[in-house]
Amino acid sequence: MRSWLTVMVLLVAGLLGPVGRASAADIVAPPTGTDVDYQLGGNAPVPDNVGIVVRDRTAKPLAGAYSVCYVNGFQTQPNEKGFWRKRENLLLHKAGRIVVDSAWGEWLLDIGTAKKRDRLATIMGRWIRGCAADGYQAVEFDNLDSFTRSKGMLERADANRFARLLVAAAHDAGLAAGQKNRAPWDGTTVGFDFAIAEECGQWHECGSYVDHYGDEVLVVEYRRKIFNRTCSRWGDRLAIVLRDVDLTPDGVHAYC
Repeated sequence: MRSWLTVMVLLVAGLLGPVGRASAADIVAPPTGTDVDYQLGGNAPVPDNVGIVVRDRTAKPLAGAYSVCYVNGFQTQPNEKGFWRKRENLLLHKAGRIVVDSAWGEWLLDIGTAKKRDRLATIMGRWIRGCAADGYQAVEFDNLDSFTRSKGMLERADANRFARLLVAAAHDAGLAAGQKNRAPWDGTTVGFDFAIAEECGQWHECGSYVDHYGDEVLVVEYRRKIFNRTCSRWGDRLAIVLRDVDLTPDGVHAYC
């Protein structure tokens, strides 16, 4: 594990910038001993105590910070329906209808066969390489648990197999790969390097992530009371941020 100071030196020197196919030695996990900000709803400046920033893959990384690129690996983004309509055979269907995550209005990707997983991994691979070209150091893949919303069409084994492909693509691009949610599954079994846990304090799951990743866990909470409790229990080990649910640039940003 590299210290935050070492990572900053490498960032300034340009040694953690865009890469081609990488070796294991090129992969740098998020630094410890610094705070994290979660900015999927729009970019915002950060105070000096924040050394890790997560942004959407369509946004530019924050210069001077360890930057994590958000990719919706298992479902579609609401604003990308035109893209996926042209590839509708890669969307999960039941009784002729696209399966939807109703909470977010996102379509589920069909990761149920090796052929479709390979085709989807090709698309994701382009996006991952785009993250690397933009200067990100890591990538997180959202909705790893989409199989739980698949109306019985997908299995956890499908998610695990697809996750392994995504991790390989991230590592090939020189990026660390982050497991997003799905406690208590041990994502290190498919190569994940760190975890991003939403509301692990709310659901008493932080310990599961720590068991698998040690201090390489980034925590996002959305309720002040739970945030305070999580800071009391884990703030000396983990980077924890309080955000508003919509992750708006001018919304809540608090750190332990």
